[in-house]
Amino acid sequence: MMKKTTLFSLLVPAALLVGCHERSAVNGLTVEMLDCPLGVAAEHPRLSWRIESALPATVQTGYRILVSTDPGDLETGENLIWDSGDVPSDRSVLVPYEGPELESRRDYYWKVRVATNHGDTLWSEPSRWSMALLDDSDWQARWIGYDSCLNRTDTLGVFSRLAARYLRKEFDAGRDIAQARLYISGLGLYECYLNGCRVGEDVLAPTATDYTKTVCYNVYDVTDLLDEGVNTIGVILGNGRFFSMRTVTYTIPFTQVTIPGVRNYGYPKLLAQLEITDSEGNRTVVASDESWKLTTDGPIVANNEYDGETYDARLEMPGWSRNGYDDSSWRDARSVAAPEGRLTAQANPNIRVMDTVEPVSIAALNDSTWIVDMGQNMVGWLAVELEGRKDRPVRLRFAETLQDDGNLYVDNLRGAKATDLYTPAEDGTFSWTPRFTYHGFRYVEIAGAAAKPDLEKLKGEVVYDAMPTTGRFETSDSTINQVYRNAYWGLRGNYRSMPTDCPQRDERMGWLGDRAMECIGESFMFRQALLYEKWARDIRDSQLPDGMIPDLSPTYWPFYSENVTYPAAYLCVVDMLYNQYGDEEAVREHYPAMKKWIDYANERLVENDIVVKDVYGDWCMPPESPEMIHSQDPARVTDGRLVGTSFFYRLLNMMARFAAVAGHEEDIPAYLEQAARVKDAYNRMFLNPETGQYANNTVSAGLLSLVQGLVPDTLKQKVFDELVRRTEVDFDSHVSTGMIGMQFMMRGLSRYGRPDLALTLATNRTYPSWGYMIDRGATTIWELWNGDTADPAMNSGNHLMQLGDLIAWDWENLAGIQADPAAPGFKHILMKPDFPQGLEWVDASYESMYGMIGSHWKRTGGGLSWSVEIPANTTATLRVPASDVSQVEADGKPLAENPALTDVRASDGFVTFEAGSGSYRFLVGK
Repeated sequence: MMKKTTLFSLLVPAALLVGCHERSAVNGLTVEMLDCPLGVAAEHPRLSWRIESALPATVQTGYRILVSTDPGDLETGENLIWDSGDVPSDRSVLVPYEGPELESRRDYYWKVRVATNHGDTLWSEPSRWSMALLDDSDWQARWIGYDSCLNRTDTLGVFSRLAARYLRKEFDAGRDIAQARLYISGLGLYECYLNGCRVGEDVLAPTATDYTKTVCYNVYDVTDLLDEGVNTIGVILGNGRFFSMRTVTYTIPFTQVTIPGVRNYGYPKLLAQLEITDSEGNRTVVASDESWKLTTDGPIVANNEYDGETYDARLEMPGWSRNGYDDSSWRDARSVAAPEGRLTAQANPNIRVMDTVEPVSIAALNDSTWIVDMGQNMVGWLAVELEGRKDRPVRLRFAETLQDDGNLYVDNLRGAKATDLYTPAEDGTFSWTPRFTYHGFRYVEIAGAAAKPDLEKLKGEVVYDAMPTTGRFETSDSTINQVYRNAYWGLRGNYRSMPTDCPQRDERMGWLGDRAMECIGESFMFRQALLYEKWARDIRDSQLPDGMIPDLSPTYWPFYSENVTYPAAYLCVVDMLYNQYGDEEAVREHYPAMKKWIDYANERLVENDIVVKDVYGDWCMPPESPEMIHSQDPARVTDGRLVGTSFFYRLLNMMARFAAVAGHEEDIPAYLEQAARVKDAYNRMFLNPETGQYANNTVSAGLLSLVQGLVPDTLKQKVFDELVRRTEVDFDSHVSTGMIGMQFMMRGLSRYGRPDLALTLATNRTYPSWGYMIDRGATTIWELWNGDTADPAMNSGNHLMQLGDLIAWDWENLAGIQADPAAPGFKHILMKPDFPQGLEWVDASYESMYGMIGSHWKRTGGGLSWSVEIPANTTATLRVPASDVSQVEADGKPLAENPALTDVRASDGFVTFEAGSGSYRFLVGK
């Protein structure tokens, strides 16, 4: 029987699969190899592999890993760097390298042989990782640039404007080139060219950070782009988040908080080191220094993520990145101060063009202005081929919606201009895409073109952090499917080196509170672990010496306030990385900073075991009037002390779990003892045991108390019944919580026995609901439930904060695919769909770290058919609605007759059993 092992290297917390090839089966084993990207900075890279076998209940019993710097030595087993020996273990994910210290620049090749309960595999094909520059002494390059405005149009102010900086260098690469690698960081953004050819496919690189704490560089293999002898390297520097987009003091709408603009880190600068190795091992280094030439007189005369890009084709410099270009009028680049942050190889992937959108229609506003409808609210830019007239600018202006008269609706962009300008150098057709901006839009106003744009020559390019889509989810209900699709577009549109709040207005920040729970649902849709591991480090970088954590990170707005619910996202993200990916190292790495924040909260936010300071409360619950953003009705507003204290209780219990994982068992008693005190104080202050009501009896008050574990056991049903009554009677079975309550609503209803009510919330089409957004034309998720009527100062059409735990509920409760907290990373899977009445079928599959998990169920006239796929080296607990074991069949036989199914038991209207890996089909009832 064929067994298949998929092999891949893991740099930081989870699988980053880049490039692959397969070979045919040999002796019953098929191996698929997936290589790592270049530039690993981890001291102990973590290695993972997958086993695919048609044999049931396959479990790994051991492994042996070999590592060498030479693929030939790896094949013979000689001159090895590390031989793990035979390790008796079922661990196949995130296994750390434990050999000798790794060296800068070196390539390391590895392979694995796996033992299973059905026999051993052969050795896998080799995989590879390559080390980054691990020591400061490895760098010969210096940071170069020009620390001043150089163009008459450059300005730093309310609407900052700075021309792109072009740098170039001709050099001799020598002969017999065997390998060439480029180590590069261009701040804020860069594009690099060798001999006129673009290096890589990344856009908006490198990853955005707080540059006073961390500065990332990228590594590329550029061997194929070099010629023997003379070559030219050219780099364009954009502004990104390094050069401030706004320096004016800014007040957060509907708060009393003012911010001194967007942080400015300085003028764009470049660090580049090209290392060329010949066939004899000699190395030539081309490093950024004062011998490079620089100009700002190129065609990109302004670039800004809020306002767009201005391109003047009359200033193009043909051949500027090729040999022989006359750069005598260019300036000598200057050596400039390095950014304050620690220079490190970037572990998370850069942003790329990940998808394209074809526009669906075009309408004329007048003889020279047209409105293009992309048919989908998207994030990226419009690649155009248009007719232009010499010296006459063509304007592309972007918006999410239209006014009734067909013009763009831009009030919700606040101060963002969201406009690209292109000035042709001659009459005729031109093709163009911007480099250093991006837009959130469905509609594009094209003005100034010489002829009506051809719809077939316009293309929307969707950009976000490169990551695979790992989940496929569909149901019999069209509303659920469309909301899921809207969430999919909204989530990837808000991946921008961090999970942002919105992509269209002059904000686009990594607000913590928005993703505290949403990150769980996202993890089913995308392999986003590397992005979230990067963001966790951003948050840690943003922590103040006293332990305070900001409300957003990186702190481009240095916004710190005294509250619990937003900083809580730091702990929740680490918890997600552990639960969904099995990443224990994330817990160990961040434990000291998380503990420091708990200590800060106890010092500054907690009095007598109650959190007394809060800024946001249950942010943006549906208000009593359609034009409002925040409710003014005290009966609808949940006490901020209740919100903060309920969160803090859950976080204390989370820290006790983290302490066990991180090896700090000595901290556990203090966390648990304080949690008990908080629970007692909380119930004394907020609970009315006679009525089962908390505080002023908002749905969020009962929900947060119940789901986070604060309700006494004897009162759980009463509290749940009351929040259900309020939802069904007072709010007509519609959403009545804000952003915080929504994080627990859907799974909370299912957990306590009302999946039917959760399904009603998920499928409503009247206000307030996700379906209401759809009926108003939304193709992403709105910031507000009443985003079509509320104040434009806060009605983003692409925002995730009201998504709550909906996507997690889709996967865990409708599809029934959930990671067991006792065996995280889907090592053990809990497969317990709700099978709610009103839903006819669900078809879902999720590519976990171990392989594909599938759940496909449908109603069959009074019964159920459920097909399940469980990957090798995992197990699962399954549950179906049946009063007796005899009502359930597995693959055409009674459940008890299948040897791969064990511990079969019936209780409380369900049959539950354990299963090993394999594919199964269950029939329940008729």
